[in-house]
Amino acid sequence: MGRLFSLVRNENMKIYRRMRTWILIALMAAFVIFANIMIWHDGKSAGGNGWQSELKQEKQIWSERFENADPNDSSREYYKDQIAIIDYHLEHDIRTTKGTLWDGINESAGLGIVITIFTIIIAGDIVAAEFATGTIKLLLIRPASRLKILVSKYISMLLFSMALLLILFIVSVAVNGILAGFHDIDLPLISITDGQVVEKNMFLHLWETYMLNGVSTIMYITIAFMISSAFRSSAMSIGFSIGILFAGNIFLELLQRYDWSKYLLFANTDLTQYLEGRPFQDGMTLSFSIGVLVVYFLVFNLISWLMFTRRDVAA
Repeated sequence: MGRLFSLVRNENMKIYRRMRTWILIALMAAFVIFANIMIWHDGKSAGGNGWQSELKQEKQIWSERFENADPNDSSREYYKDQIAIIDYHLEHDIRTTKGTLWDGINESAGLGIVITIFTIIIAGDIVAAEFATGTIKLLLIRPASRLKILVSKYISMLLFSMALLLILFIVSVAVNGILAGFHDIDLPLISITDGQVVEKNMFLHLWETYMLNGVSTIMYITIAFMISSAFRSSAMSIGFSIGILFAGNIFLELLQRYDWSKYLLFANTDLTQYLEGRPFQDGMTLSFSIGVLVVYFLVFNLISWLMFTRRDVAA
């Protein structure tokens, strides 16, 4: 265990010594600040009692969609839930998150794609660069197995993604608190659970969303790590990984009409679909998606291990 800890520390030193890493962190922070300023600017009109009139207008829109929707359209239930949530806000005089600090913080949870891309850039390089530059030999002469070396690199990637997630949260809270104030910090989240309108703790819901988005990031890191183990070119590893990230979602939309598409990786990476009550396909559950992800996770890591342990370092 001590040897593994030493290897992880060494990998983290490599990551944070590079100027590229700090540039990516600065870019992410700048992107979060800019995005939250734009969200705050758009939500300023909902200040004071303006949220009530906006909710009434929003209710009218949902009502029209509900009335015009086909009776067999599954979206009708979603429209009905939105109307029920709006009615609860108005009846109990609970303002929406629009124009509050929670508006930007909740929206920032969707910026997990930025964390994923930046981590892929590091993960796609972490193994491939060692073979390309020949520095892998310096690692292999140490009294540590290839498995421990591989695991240390993977753990370092997970720690880096967690650091980015923490930065995203801290910057988002700070920026939104400065812009909108902290007076609505105890605002509850109004949602539908088992057909009933309930109040939830906003902070716990937020972290639940962040953690579920983190699962998606872990899966894409694993893919990038696997590809990095297969190629000597860092650019090719990063390019393939980012290409899979975007191409996968495009193909998923094309294949959604097929029942077997629910077994595809990309249909299960976004676990927040269950928080919203709108799974990729009817019948899909959180436990089903977790089971599918576990299988892919084990397969990807097995491939990484096989490629890394059998690669020739002499070339």
